[in-house]
Amino acid sequence: MLHEKVEIRTQDGVCPASVFTPSDANRAWPAIIFYMDGLAIRPALDEMAGRIANEGYLVLLPDLFYRNGRYPPFDPKAVFAGNFREILGPFFSSTNARKAGGEDTQAFIAYLDARKDRASAKIGVTGYCMGGAMALTAAGTYPDRIAAAASFHGGNLATGADLSPHLLAPDMRGEIYIAAASQDQSYPPAMEARLKAAFDAAHVNYTHETYEAALHGWTMADFPIYNHDAAERAHARLLALLKRNLA
Repeated sequence: MLHEKVEIRTQDGVCPASVFTPSDANRAWPAIIFYMDGLAIRPALDEMAGRIANEGYLVLLPDLFYRNGRYPPFDPKAVFAGNFREILGPFFSSTNARKAGGEDTQAFIAYLDARKDRASAKIGVTGYCMGGAMALTAAGTYPDRIAAAASFHGGNLATGADLSPHLLAPDMRGEIYIAAASQDQSYPPAMEARLKAAFDAAHVNYTHETYEAALHGWTMADFPIYNHDAAERAHARLLALLKRNLA
């Protein structure tokens, strides 16, 4: 697996990003955009993106907190032991689903289009925690490009806000996969019902799965609530989604 550091110019500045590709540099691969969780870029996300790349994909992992400037990697244990909102609040306020899934993704797609090792115009997106809403927003904003979108323990997927991703359901054309934690305050049953209603009304091609006994963030190996079996199941579901739509 090859790992490359790049910088992508967006409407609001320069976004540092990593690109992961299989070791064969002489081939082209389907492209994936990986929307990070709230603890930002760190070794655990690099490992997840690299694992997807090893299955035959070009994976772009952008730092969606770039508007806040450079910062050292967060240590999840230290963040969870301290004041979570105080530590991460300024970073969360620097972005949202529309900024990342809409404005920034326009620049990410342009970057991928310029690469010679991108196999086709079809793109897959996957998002975790806050990245789940960003992935769905991208699917609704760029329906002609996003062929597959996955949200893993995504929060705020269907709210009363004008920026809520479920409002873009009528524009979604790709296949959507929603993986929900059975215990997640950021995605309560009422929100699940609202999302499903919006998807059903718009005839979105989607699958919704609830991972029993899973907590918000269960896919993250560096989180204390990491659930190995559920994370492996989630990874398998993602690969199947990508294979169906990007192969």
